[in-house]
Amino acid sequence: MQDFIFYFKLGWEHIISADALDHQLFILALVAIYSYVNLKQVLILVTAFTIGHSFTLLLSVLDMIRFDSKWVEFLIPCTIVITAISNLFRKNFSLKSIKINYFLALGFGLIHGMGFANSIRIMLAKDQNIGWGLFGFNVGLEAGQIFMVIIILLITFLFSITPA
Repeated sequence: MQDFIFYFKLGWEHIISADALDHQLFILALVAIYSYVNLKQVLILVTAFTIGHSFTLLLSVLDMIRFDSKWVEFLIPCTIVITAISNLFRKNFSLKSIKINYFLALGFGLIHGMGFANSIRIMLAKDQNIGWGLFGFNVGLEAGQIFMVIIILLITFLFSITPA
């Protein structure tokens, strides 16, 4: 259980810390077009991102994939820009456009997962309980993202209230 808590905190900090601006901006770009009434859709969207992120981390920890960090550091800001631009042209919330958002979040989660893969690979490789460590990290990551989503949606809700 100690491993789970350690890695949960690591996953949480991976999203909440001041060093996590790339993840925070990506979450903001994902959520920017939604309101509090779309909470379920937003949570599914963020979870799709976590699944992609988790899958990359798993493959990395198992040493099945490795990527040049220069490319990853280039691609992460690209995911933020692409997400933000695609939101600018979103005219409706059709089922098709929502599915596209889910697949983008999943795919971009794969890229973001590569950004932390080397660090977590080294940490988890020394650990006997890779499964619990990876699970704890991903649960912490998801909890941090949900926290960010709630803050963003709360702020948009407060700005959408019209004075009487």
